[in-house]
Amino acid sequence: MERIFLIGARASGKTTAGRILAEKLGWRCADTDEMVQRRAGCSIADMVARDGWPVFREAEAGALQAACALTRVVVSTGGGMVLRADNRAALREGGIVFYLCAPAAVLASRLVLDPVVSQRPSLTGGNPAAEIAAVLAERDTLYRETAHHVVDACQPAAAVAGQMLRLLAAAG
Repeated sequence: MERIFLIGARASGKTTAGRILAEKLGWRCADTDEMVQRRAGCSIADMVARDGWPVFREAEAGALQAACALTRVVVSTGGGMVLRADNRAALREGGIVFYLCAPAAVLASRLVLDPVVSQRPSLTGGNPAAEIAAVLAERDTLYRETAHHVVDACQPAAAVAGQMLRLLAAAG
């Protein structure tokens, strides 16, 4: 095992739990959204507004390819990473994949408290709670098909990281 990928919806805690997990393993952490923003020189919201979702999704796939070249790394991915079949295959083949799973109501409450909402452009143009429910309903199957393990992301990030560590230890 050279890399661990965290997938899940917005606000599922991928970045925070990923940092904790990386620290516990003595690995580095990476975030594909941050990689895209660094390369683009702007926020995801600005990139999507300027270039559109297809250009962002292509940049996201490029960030995943770059992450797959890293070793001893925990990679937090954007919520839509699983939308492309080639990304799903790269994730499953490239490392251990954890789906951080939480109900839409939990995710919506976290988004309200998130100070970087501006980096998260609307996916549907609807109200945030309805959008999260709709997007999660659309993607849950993709997350589950891609993941090697599903973890309960309703807990604090440290507990989520602990769940992942236990699953890794059990897998040997």
